[in-house]
Amino acid sequence: MEDGSWIARGIELITTEAVLAWVRAASYLGVGLLLARLVSRTLIRIAGRHLDAQQAMLVRRIGFYLVLVLAVVSALRELGFDLTVLLGAAGILTVAIGFASQTSASNLISGLFLIGERPFAVGDVIRVGDVTGEVLSIDMLSVKLRTFDNLMVRVPNESLVKSQLTNLTRFPIRRLDMQIGVAYREDINRVRETLMDVADREPLCLEEPRPLFIFLEFGDSALKLQFSVWAKRENFLELRNRMHPAVKEAFDRAGIDIPFPQRTLGSLAGEPFPVRVVSAGESGTDGSADAPPVDNTPR
Repeated sequence: MEDGSWIARGIELITTEAVLAWVRAASYLGVGLLLARLVSRTLIRIAGRHLDAQQAMLVRRIGFYLVLVLAVVSALRELGFDLTVLLGAAGILTVAIGFASQTSASNLISGLFLIGERPFAVGDVIRVGDVTGEVLSIDMLSVKLRTFDNLMVRVPNESLVKSQLTNLTRFPIRRLDMQIGVAYREDINRVRETLMDVADREPLCLEEPRPLFIFLEFGDSALKLQFSVWAKRENFLELRNRMHPAVKEAFDRAGIDIPFPQRTLGSLAGEPFPVRVVSAGESGTDGSADAPPVDNTPR
């Protein structure tokens, strides 16, 4: 009889409402997790047709966490938790966390501005300060970049909002600006024709917009020019590597001189300095010249 009473009590304990509530709560969590994954996959499949990669990723995360939060709330209600108390505690906790992590909150708000403004998207190449790389992801706190030497750089969203940002791949074409110096004796029109001929012969240069020739200034040792050509975005680096050697070869064929920096020395009276040529046999033991100097001053 004693054994039968213990079995009866065990069955009564298992079938109590508390245990059933825990079972229902666990069921809500399990079903909610599966449903959240199903909803996120469906959203990414649908949103991928109309949105870019970053927006589709954001929609997927929102759908996943929304369904998961609903499942957690349902489980807590089954366990008898008062949600109003939980909401109050969550509000107090949020304020405390906000004061403790002001930098994270600033990055979070900056991330919302970046997502709304959309100055770049996943896959774009951007330059921030001295860092240039491809955007891997745009998260709520930071942006992940992959540099051209295959390094991952994390840039806080607040830094992106406050600093100057350059998107190198936003538009389909780019302009290559070449700073060129030629000697003062060169004919500017002849130089211009030579550069235009180089652009016409280069298949990667676009015919429209046309190449641009600009006279910049009279430099210290050269006439400073700018020659600009346009190319498709994907051909920009190859064009830059091909144009500079092509310009050098064209200048060599045409006899156009690219000067190096020069300096002219003169006396205050405007007279040129005399030049003395001293041979090794004419110099003394102390290195001074025994013979009189040869005056090569121009007459």
